[in-house]
Amino acid sequence: MTWPKKYGGQERSFLDRYVVTEEFRVANAPVRAHFTADRQSGPVLLKYAADEIKKDVLPRITRGECCFCIGMSEPNSGSDLFAASTKATKTDEGWRVNGTKLWTSNAHHADYMIGLFRTSPSTEENHRHGLTNFLVDITLPGISISPVHNMAGLHEFNEVVFDDCLVPNNHVLGEINGAWKQATSELAYERSGPERFLETFYILTEMVRTLGTEPDNRSAEGIGRLVAQAHTLRRMSVSVNGMLQAGMEPVLEGAIVKDMGTVWEQALPRKARDLTAFTDIGNRTNFDRLLRYAIHIAPKLTIQGGTTEVLRSIIARGLGLR
Repeated sequence: MTWPKKYGGQERSFLDRYVVTEEFRVANAPVRAHFTADRQSGPVLLKYAADEIKKDVLPRITRGECCFCIGMSEPNSGSDLFAASTKATKTDEGWRVNGTKLWTSNAHHADYMIGLFRTSPSTEENHRHGLTNFLVDITLPGISISPVHNMAGLHEFNEVVFDDCLVPNNHVLGEINGAWKQATSELAYERSGPERFLETFYILTEMVRTLGTEPDNRSAEGIGRLVAQAHTLRRMSVSVNGMLQAGMEPVLEGAIVKDMGTVWEQALPRKARDLTAFTDIGNRTNFDRLLRYAIHIAPKLTIQGGTTEVLRSIIARGLGLR
């Protein structure tokens, strides 16, 4: 919605996009396949890709013809992106990539990856130095993808292994060895949207339906607290999207929204279970079904997009506390 019309976008505001995203999330709409490309990969390409890449790839994203995944986490680095060791080596033909990315969501369906690779060693003065972003065609020779099933038995995550994979020169995104600035900018898009506190919101709405129009005092108070908290998170998230609309890069503010939002949505299923445990209510079959699923997926919410511990380090650094 926010992209230039010449690439198939609508040149609408980030706040317009926010409203649509919120409605998708509350309705639990099936938008996951294309969401990464829309939310963060496309904006990275708009800012850093070569013109021929923009003209080729961006219109295909807007037409729904290609999907993206993000290659950041690795087996020995996780959310510590600056410890990434998957290596891209310059050759006469392009860049040879060797290493492994892990927990790569949707890689088995993706057409492209925005990959964070090491192109030089870090330095004592700057441990963030030496990382470069690449646009990677996931169908290139030398890439293998293996499923990683989660505790709910679902295949969302993947291990992606690069074995002497050749990436073309014009697929470098932005400054060589300076991708840490781009990565933090990208994460501001990823961490600040309504999806960071609405992923289990269906539990709250189904609980309200199940408890009916006359809940007891304990249930009514619990619902009131949860709704007030959701409203506060929404105001924070809208504010960050207003900053994006103004051309700012709210890395710190996005980290705060993601930290507070995912902690809240992770705790929501447990709070809903407690509020309904001793309440005499009617048919709760659908509520119990949704509750079981939400409890299964809740542990991942404070990990995906950056762990709570990493986010709080970013917040502390932004406040001058470390």
